[in-house]
Amino acid sequence: MSSTPGHEQDLGFETLAIHAGQEPDPLTGAVVTPIYQTSTYKQDGIGGTRGGYEYSRTANPTRTALETCLAALEHGARAFAFASGMAAEDCLIRTLCRPGDHVLIPGDAYGGTFRLFDKVMRNWGVEHESVLQTDLSAVARSVAARRPRLIWTETPTNPLLSVVDIRALAALAHDNGALLVVDNTFASPYLQRPLDLGADIVIHSTTKYLGGHSDVVGGALVLKDLAHADEVAFNQNATGGVAGPFDAWLTLRGVKTLAVRMDRHCANAAHVALALQGHPAVASVLYPGLPGHPGHDIAKSQMRDFGGMVSFRLAAGEEKAVEVCARTTLFTLGESLGGVESLIEHPARMTHASAAGSPLEVPSDLVRLSVGIEDPEDLLADLARALS
Repeated sequence: MSSTPGHEQDLGFETLAIHAGQEPDPLTGAVVTPIYQTSTYKQDGIGGTRGGYEYSRTANPTRTALETCLAALEHGARAFAFASGMAAEDCLIRTLCRPGDHVLIPGDAYGGTFRLFDKVMRNWGVEHESVLQTDLSAVARSVAARRPRLIWTETPTNPLLSVVDIRALAALAHDNGALLVVDNTFASPYLQRPLDLGADIVIHSTTKYLGGHSDVVGGALVLKDLAHADEVAFNQNATGGVAGPFDAWLTLRGVKTLAVRMDRHCANAAHVALALQGHPAVASVLYPGLPGHPGHDIAKSQMRDFGGMVSFRLAAGEEKAVEVCARTTLFTLGESLGGVESLIEHPARMTHASAAGSPLEVPSDLVRLSVGIEDPEDLLADLARALS
């Protein structure tokens, strides 16, 4: 039910985040979008809905406000808000793919995405192949051999923070009749707009930076054009994995401060990455903002800044990585990311355990940080104590 942003694309990002889809309430003048905590709506005669609302699985005004805002922020034609990022992924795959279709996924994809393709979609007849998408020649060989329906990417990747050239991947996809789907969760639309770079569809776990406060779970799809919008809307309604009105409201509240939060996340992450790079216990630091990162130049060309995620590998191996995760105090041991508080985790045993034993298995000596917006010196002191 979300509308096309239209002329709103001429406005700045910060302005869109606060105003797109969020006009003052016409009845009361309330400047904050109301939580329409209702399941059904009075109809003016059979089929006579008010604004197209009849049942909140199909559409809800609070959800519409969020969807309109997300479409504007990503420069998309239409957006859909879901109960989780995985619900959004599932709906998209079942909308665009049929048994026998093939999907090319990153060789270092998020563990939940890999699990969805490997354990769920495979049983439905949708096959996948994982390829390191930083190697465009390898991607081209796979595309020529497999003729995929979708090229599915994420950039930066989770948790290895590889950077994929979205423009090049989009050209490769379109030259071979495929659609490019980009998981933009790590960057957020403030740092990166994949649709402007040629992608067809953007996916978000709105739980992360868009919500930003670790108090809501949600997901979203943003489509570049309307070609598949009616199909997505039908499947979302048919399967029912929609964002509830309160979750939509919380996400919309988080979006209002996305720009200022991301500026601080990026500044703090860069500070942490530089400090870790010089620590004797650290074997390597994975952060696109470091000039030595293999994707640094591509990130500079397609991102506003380098994000709030930092991963690093320990010189002493897995047990030291686990020990560091257990010893921090400001960095809370926990899964998820993108909140105002800093988090630390061991991907091999936590978020990416589903990839164990597969080609996507992550290094056991890897630690992933979601760098929050606390005082950066306090964060450095916490890490120094844990690494000592």
